[in-house]
Amino acid sequence: LQTRLQAGQGYGNTLKCVLTVYRNESVTGFFKGMSFPLASIGIYSSMVFGVYSNTLRFLSQLHHRDPAAAPSLTDMTVASLVAGVLSVGIGTPVELVKIRLQMQTQPYTKESVKLKSTVPGSAVYRGPIHCFRTILQKEGIAGIYRGNVAMLLRDVPGYYAYFIPYAMFCDWITPDGSISPNPFSIWVAGGVAGAVSWAVCTPMDVVKSRLQADGVYLNQYKGTLDCMLQSYQNEGVKVFFRGLMVNTVRGFPSSAAMFLGYELSLKAMKRCQTETNP
Repeated sequence: LQTRLQAGQGYGNTLKCVLTVYRNESVTGFFKGMSFPLASIGIYSSMVFGVYSNTLRFLSQLHHRDPAAAPSLTDMTVASLVAGVLSVGIGTPVELVKIRLQMQTQPYTKESVKLKSTVPGSAVYRGPIHCFRTILQKEGIAGIYRGNVAMLLRDVPGYYAYFIPYAMFCDWITPDGSISPNPFSIWVAGGVAGAVSWAVCTPMDVVKSRLQADGVYLNQYKGTLDCMLQSYQNEGVKVFFRGLMVNTVRGFPSSAAMFLGYELSLKAMKRCQTETNP
């Protein structure tokens, strides 16, 4: 839904988008392009959380001579920015393939765009591997990383608005005297962080989605700035908030589950290590 609302045409609001996708593509339309993200989400998430936590440990060791020392707001900010920058390396190709697969049945109007020979509305890619290979063959490495600047501008502030609210809200709702937050506190704090992060990310997420969808049948945008200018000139400032509701609503449960799984996994591994090496 997010991709269709941000980069598609004729979907209107969220409800109309749901009905249109279901009517034209049935239930399977809601799961297009998900195999590649599902196959890579473990690697992507472990890299982001690993980079963030290890950067915090490094900064704590550097500033306090103790990697387990409580990080400062500055340390968390730096760690968030580092995680955001490095996430683009893995995230851009995955997002590109997902969006291309989701948008290859999107009908386009012919006015003011130069269409490729492929008929709009027909399938271009047979699956994620075929999609990745086709883009690589026709557009090279630059094509695989199409939209990377927009994704960088999305993820750097996005992860700042992800990890900082989580740490602050988790600390706020943890009862005094508790060594660590309980699972419910982690779940709530993670959900709030996800909703806040996606609210911050949505404007650049719109730009990224449009840049990466561009190229299935047409070439409309020359780059990030051109995409922003064309989008604003054609649809006004409201275009940068397309998919905001979908992003924030999905951001809560997905991030809540992510943080809860991360924290519980860490506790389990530490407990196992303690039992093995008392």
